[in-house]
Amino acid sequence: MSGHSKWATIKHKKAKTDSARGKVFTKIIKEITTAARIGGGDPAGNPRLRLGIDKAKEANMPNDNIKRAIEKGTGGGGAAMEEVMYEGYGQGGVALMIEAMTDNRNRTVGEIRNLLEKGGGSMGSSGCVSYLFKKKGSIVFEKASVNEDDLTMAAIDAGAEDVLSEESSIEIVTIPESFEQVRDTLKEKGFNPASADVTMVPLTTVKIMGEEAQKVLKLVSSLEDNDDVQAVHANFDISDEEMERISKL
Repeated sequence: MSGHSKWATIKHKKAKTDSARGKVFTKIIKEITTAARIGGGDPAGNPRLRLGIDKAKEANMPNDNIKRAIEKGTGGGGAAMEEVMYEGYGQGGVALMIEAMTDNRNRTVGEIRNLLEKGGGSMGSSGCVSYLFKKKGSIVFEKASVNEDDLTMAAIDAGAEDVLSEESSIEIVTIPESFEQVRDTLKEKGFNPASADVTMVPLTTVKIMGEEAQKVLKLVSSLEDNDDVQAVHANFDISDEEMERISKL
């Protein structure tokens, strides 16, 4: 798990910057619209929609945008979006799972294959790496902003599955069904996360460093910048020092 929570924090900070140019808004609107189309427009009975709205508020999206996205989903307007998951590899044998939402599968698969190849990776067949990941709730805190012992006890009491302490961050892991409960309980107790999401957590990791690590992170960023890509999950293991160095390049 080393490097996973650090990367989650860096992505969270990057998202705040990206939201100024609307890229994050576009992805969140897609998610809210699809969640409303599948599960209805009432957040109380639609956990996926609740999570999408939480992401929208975190990115400071105006309420009118959220409302329009929900109405679009429940009203059936616009092109139907298809959810697809692509699997592949980055340099050093790093496994990649790429979540996308598209109205044109052929366009999206071509763009993703091109990005993978340009970044020194390759597209894989369905199932080639999915067994290396498990869906979990991930709540990440910057270690400098919390008391680790207090957070650990609060997380266990709230029903967390695991607490992972890295050099500069602490990751609270939950089963997907208890993610909201654990996150909200910790917030009520004054613990404010740097990032919180239901994600694909790697069960095994690949240690990379130097130029290889730099290329993998560049590839992941290029994939995340694609308009159709909603999230990228990877099983790299990069030290905090190396991650910090690369993030400043």
